[in-house]
Amino acid sequence: MAFDFLLPDIGEGLTEATIVRWLVPVGAEVSLDQPIVEVETDKAVVEIPAPRAGTILHHGGEEGAVIAVDSTLVVIGNPGETWSPTAPAAPGRREHRPEAAPIVGTLEEAPVAGARPEALPLVRRLAATLGVDLARVTPSGPAGRITRSDVEAAAVGSGDVERVRLSPTRMAIARNLMRSWREIPHVTTYASADPSVLLAERSRLAATGPMPLEALLIAAIVPVLKRHPEFNATLDGDTLLLRKHYDIGFAVDTPEGLMVAVVRRADAATVDELAGEVMRLATAARQRTIGAGELRGATFTVSNIGAVGGGYGTPIIPLGTTAILSVGRAVERPVVRNGSVVAGREMPLSLSYDHRVIDGAAGRAFMADVVSALEGTGR
Repeated sequence: MAFDFLLPDIGEGLTEATIVRWLVPVGAEVSLDQPIVEVETDKAVVEIPAPRAGTILHHGGEEGAVIAVDSTLVVIGNPGETWSPTAPAAPGRREHRPEAAPIVGTLEEAPVAGARPEALPLVRRLAATLGVDLARVTPSGPAGRITRSDVEAAAVGSGDVERVRLSPTRMAIARNLMRSWREIPHVTTYASADPSVLLAERSRLAATGPMPLEALLIAAIVPVLKRHPEFNATLDGDTLLLRKHYDIGFAVDTPEGLMVAVVRRADAATVDELAGEVMRLATAARQRTIGAGELRGATFTVSNIGAVGGGYGTPIIPLGTTAILSVGRAVERPVVRNGSVVAGREMPLSLSYDHRVIDGAAGRAFMADVVSALEGTGR
């Protein structure tokens, strides 16, 4: 009997995914655990393996389609077997929800005038995003149902507006940032550091191989986190969990948007090992080959906005953490050295922290230690 494989929740709170590429066509044989499709979700492109061996009888959507969790992803059966949405369900599987598939073999009824337009929840959400009134859309789907294409066609403006649908990655970024800003009372404090020692060390190490600045920043900040454990923590209800491991996230600018890759156990790595891991993760993020697990679980985050010409900022704290440090581009400017104004360089620093668990005095103390660490004068 055909097996109806529903899209699983492969992320934390996943509600939908975009089909990027089918790896096995309809009619082809597939083996157990063979990758059958690539889907985009929660900042990563993920391969989903076959839950059983057999023949692909049906794809739950075309490439580029958005499908909801618990709706049909693929149907797998035996060679020569046929399948339709009205066929009996395989033992133990969940039945198709009525809205998840077209009605086959029944007489279509015309929509009742004035009735609520028929559309899937995902289509309704798209209509709300694009500002389309479903009551004014002519349906082309079965049983008078409005399809995604109907909504997109209705959304075409008069020629002076271009509508660009956000990618799943950008939508995930937006959801996470909105939740962080809504739930965490942010406080941002600022300082600057003399980058001379840091940049000299980078030049020295770069003589034997690439040395991304993020590796040196992580190496310098981990000891500071050990002295200020509330900055390497997460708030669980009314309990602050002080983490004894140091999984440091760093921001990666990719064509799809900003991603935070995570260097695991950074406290146990040498600077050269940190450099290798930073480069590996950054490359994987930009090529969309990074694993979902490599984008989650940071205990503290460093954002090198200087790499894109940034200075001071107001970084948003990632969910599940209590602080984030933004490092700007080192610039030349007049500075006071030993009582005299001279030409020098300053590296802008911006620290955002969760005011529920960290007070201003603690924030300033942490920032002072960060400055000392970057200038090579810290403990």
